[in-house]
Amino acid sequence: MTILVTGATGNIGRQVVEQLAKRGADVRALVRDPSKASFPAGVSVVQGDFLDVDSLRKAMSGVSTLFLLNAVVPDEFTQALIALNVARSAGIERIVYLSVIHADVYVNVPHFAGKFGVERMIEQMDFKATILRPAYFIQNDLTVEDVITGYGTYPMPIGPKGLAMIDARDIAEVAALELLRRERSKEPLAFERINLVGPQTLTGTDIAAIWSDVLARPISYSGDNTEGFEQNLKQFLPAWMAYDMRLMGERFFTDGMLPEAGDVERLTALLGRPLRPYRDFASALAASV
Repeated sequence: MTILVTGATGNIGRQVVEQLAKRGADVRALVRDPSKASFPAGVSVVQGDFLDVDSLRKAMSGVSTLFLLNAVVPDEFTQALIALNVARSAGIERIVYLSVIHADVYVNVPHFAGKFGVERMIEQMDFKATILRPAYFIQNDLTVEDVITGYGTYPMPIGPKGLAMIDARDIAEVAALELLRRERSKEPLAFERINLVGPQTLTGTDIAAIWSDVLARPISYSGDNTEGFEQNLKQFLPAWMAYDMRLMGERFFTDGMLPEAGDVERLTALLGRPLRPYRDFASALAASV
């Protein structure tokens, strides 16, 4: 049977497709523009959009397992709910959904609340699903590489509680393994949630210290001003999204993104190797400067 990957040209979705393909899965990739899609041999490509119901019906025909990934957009919840209803009509029972850690805690942050709403709908619609809840993506910090290397400061509003940052490659590999586990099970597996975390919980000053080490020069931490963070983001993001990110940053300060007992060990066992640490990411970037 077939696994459908949505968001297939994005950072996570593309890697999920690659991980599935190299494990011999029958993969179908949902994309908006097939001419821009580049996937391994054997991956079928279908054009579609979450707000185009007919295209979703076509994409989900004959699919047995769905990887649902929705971008952070104003109508994220609507898009996901349409996809879930079309999936149910197509007879799809098995789903892996990419949510976010602490979706039920950061309830004032729009995209967290939206993802928690999707989680609840998946559960109430009785899908046999795995909810993946990743913490902060390490690769988010690619957006501030120039600030770190050019101005000597780490500007992300990480705060003092700490975030269990995870490498996007680890997220994609876990997602692929969960999709295959559900796809290959004779009977639909029970609903569950899995926190996706990195091997360390890092504060803003911890990260600045890592950068100081790998760059061999002082890097300060300057992420305490969430209002300034919002204003900077508004230069290249819509105002609503910049505000959403500010609200998330404020919750970093009050709550952090902390793993639960056993999370790291569970993921290490699932992957059969250690989780990738932030230092490896920073070292690779430093070597390219």
